[in-house]
Amino acid sequence: MIGIFLITHGCYGEALVQDVCNVLNQRPPLLAQLGVAPQDDPLDLLPTAREMLATVDHGGGALVLTDLFGATPANLALKLLQPSRVVGLAGVNLPMLLSALTHRDKDLETLLVRARDGGRNGILNLLDH
Repeated sequence: MIGIFLITHGCYGEALVQDVCNVLNQRPPLLAQLGVAPQDDPLDLLPTAREMLATVDHGGGALVLTDLFGATPANLALKLLQPSRVVGLAGVNLPMLLSALTHRDKDLETLLVRARDGGRNGILNLLDH
């Protein structure tokens, strides 16, 4: 099973994890989140991020999800990526996270595509539906 690690601004990641627990009626295994506060130095957080990543990667690899490309959480996530082992996506939302959790029994490349598409497909104009 592929682990999932969220690195986000503030408590956004924790809110997503709580929402997933409510939707699924349980906390999924191999799921962790790290919230980055404005005063945090990303270099100081790097060892903690590496340790947390190790807690979700039990041999199947990991998907790192972050909220805003170019911001501190995403820059921290970029330092964790390893080709064919740890992959990442920016722009995390609840549909993306649910899709990732649903498809993490696949290979990393398939999971990456399914999570990305789940996030995109979860954005809908309500007046069109």
